[in-house]
Amino acid sequence: MMKRLGIYAALILGAIVFLYPFLWMLSATFKPELELGGFHLIPHRVTWENYRLVFTKIPILRAFINSLFVSATATTSVIVFGAMVGYALSRLSFPGRDLILNVILFTMMIPAQLTLIPLYTLIVRLGWADSYQALIVPGMMSGFAILLFRQFFRTIPQSLIEAARLDGCSEWQILFHIVLPLSKPVITTVGILTFMGMWNDLLWPLLVIHDRRLMTMPQVVALFSIGGLAEARVGAQLAAATLLALPIIAAYAFFQRTFIESMATTGLKG
Repeated sequence: MMKRLGIYAALILGAIVFLYPFLWMLSATFKPELELGGFHLIPHRVTWENYRLVFTKIPILRAFINSLFVSATATTSVIVFGAMVGYALSRLSFPGRDLILNVILFTMMIPAQLTLIPLYTLIVRLGWADSYQALIVPGMMSGFAILLFRQFFRTIPQSLIEAARLDGCSEWQILFHIVLPLSKPVITTVGILTFMGMWNDLLWPLLVIHDRRLMTMPQVVALFSIGGLAEARVGAQLAAATLLALPIIAAYAFFQRTFIESMATTGLKG
């Protein structure tokens, strides 16, 4: 009994240590600037001035819509294409299958910074600079998503797939009507990780987007915080950062159970 109480106490202490900075940041967005030096969580005087400054200085709502559209479109594409390639690599036999898998694994080892210049050159030559295509198309495929789908699909009994083939189902029908409905955990994991990566990406949008109407949330928040629009007010900068983080926190909180289940069951063997 005492051992269990000690474990619970340690877990609660760890949760407080991890949660306190986020709670303080959220609380600081409602504090006057003079109160930010303290460590208390409850403001002595609640103010909305920090959020008012954010909404009046930058097009935060338009940036939110842009980020939501770009992230949702890219995430949907990664799930669909990742599932298709993962199914082919896990359940179909064709020449060069192992070579394709090795190439995909190799591309995952290349730092993204090495491909920035050639990718930017390609986007400019295609005339996609300052467009949604520049934000979405480079993120429509993911080697990591393909690997996760492949490994998860290998856990589905082969007898189920063979039975569907005997019933006359095509490979497309097997994938979209049998395999994917059984793959909710991995779909959720790929969706959350891809959405987070697209939502938080700052470097690539800074390179290809200069039109304020197409800027994403990280762009306008960076412009607000280091571009002088925040008027050196820490509370306003924290308010902008909070607005940027809230959608990701909400998505993870909503899908937390499925996300953890997938990470526990999706192995990397074989």
